[in-house]
Amino acid sequence: MRVLVVEDEAALRGQIAARLREEGFAVEEAPDGREALYMGNELPVDAAIVDLGLPGLDGIEVIRRWREAGRGFPVLILTARGRWQDKVEGLEAGADDYLAKPFHMEELLARLRALLRRSAGWASPVIRCGPVELDPASHEVRVDGAPVELTAFEFRLLRYLMLHAGEVVSKSELSEHLYEEDADRDSNVIEVLVARLRRKLDPERRLEPIETLRGRGYRFRLERAGA
Repeated sequence: MRVLVVEDEAALRGQIAARLREEGFAVEEAPDGREALYMGNELPVDAAIVDLGLPGLDGIEVIRRWREAGRGFPVLILTARGRWQDKVEGLEAGADDYLAKPFHMEELLARLRALLRRSAGWASPVIRCGPVELDPASHEVRVDGAPVELTAFEFRLLRYLMLHAGEVVSKSELSEHLYEEDADRDSNVIEVLVARLRRKLDPERRLEPIETLRGRGYRFRLERAGA
């Protein structure tokens, strides 16, 4: 999942970005409103965290222009402003949630995960498809209640496929949402990771959770639960 962090205070932006990367997100950073507007319009962003008090173009105007351009990814606004009117204005511009500064990083992560779940049509904090359970907060995966050990990148890939269960996801889409913009990308890596996920989730080949559609991509085919 790719998250855009828009914050003019470099130290805070770096702290947020570093923690998100620890949690397995691909992160893009923008220090001002104009760069944020461009990146949100041009990159395949899954969610954005936006400070309201930005140089160049304030956060409310950035969000408003994203929505006018048809960009529907969820937005969490950060604000040091105490007035409730500023929070209302941000929400009415198209933001989905807000967090007042100073904040605890765990709360930011919890709100971000909730926005990503809801944007994909999930209600439960644990993603369940058939016997497969994935907990985005603890990074735990279970099949029929038994834990499955995954690498960080395998977890990121599975999280994206399960959040979009039932949908066809191309290799290029997976690459765009799993890697940061300036990262080296190799579509063969996606194929290897999918093969490894299949073996770990379904060693006896009875579930066949990940379907390959020739020339189109992959689909997590187990029935969604709790959506």
